[in-house]
Amino acid sequence: MLPVLVLIGALLLGPLGVIASGEVEVGRAWYLGSRDSSGQAPSPAAEPRAVVQVYAARTVGWRGAFGVHTWIATKRAGDDAYLVHHVVGWRVFRGAGAVVSQTGTPDARWFGAWPALLVDHRGEAAEAMIDRIEAAVAAYPWPAEYRAWPGPNSNTFTAFVARRVPELRLDLPPHALGKDWLEPGRVVAPTPSGTGWQLSLAGVLGVAVAAEEGLELNVLGLSFGVDANDLSLRLPGFGRVGMASPPAGAAASAATATDRAAASDPPAATAAR
Repeated sequence: MLPVLVLIGALLLGPLGVIASGEVEVGRAWYLGSRDSSGQAPSPAAEPRAVVQVYAARTVGWRGAFGVHTWIATKRAGDDAYLVHHVVGWRVFRGAGAVVSQTGTPDARWFGAWPALLVDHRGEAAEAMIDRIEAAVAAYPWPAEYRAWPGPNSNTFTAFVARRVPELRLDLPPHALGKDWLEPGRVVAPTPSGTGWQLSLAGVLGVAVAAEEGLELNVLGLSFGVDANDLSLRLPGFGRVGMASPPAGAAASAATATDRAAASDPPAATAAR
């Protein structure tokens, strides 16, 4: 029993460290947080090609020390607006469906939290993905359910879509709690990146081995491991720690240097929640 308690205590050091760092503001009201654009998505006028992006930002309040909220933004070639696809928990609590697919700001701060750009695909490759992304969104198995832990939640949704569209090459960060909640009846599935496999028991115990995610263990929904692909550690609370890597698809996306700098090094005023 003592080794288990020691392990749980060690896993909680990450979230406690995030709170101590001031990266999350525990006491601030969620509705005071900015929903402005972070400037990472190209405007439709500047980028007429198709665009597919995935973002992750700290969740609201103390929960942000443990996890992030993720969403998918798509724009077909020639469209003048983005569709934003994600799961929102408060909608379920008010009797509405969990899944939202609507026109919106693709790179908005999540109630003050700076969004990290995880995936950036453009052009013909992005256009080819959008139909499959929309089909996966429609097939999501829990459209009226939401549980912050262990799932299904917003990260369960993003991971489900990624598994259905492996060409996204989406490496969800270790603090995307809920990403390991698998489809009903499954304990083995591809990792969200589509580059390996994972074993998961109800999202609270499991292991993943993949080219993108590396080796990752999940204990009570808190994930940790080593990612040789990015030369980084995967830690509870902190996410990926080590060498930074560009978002998947960025090399072919012609994203501006300014966009990439903003994604990897947000201004101090906006990085804090």
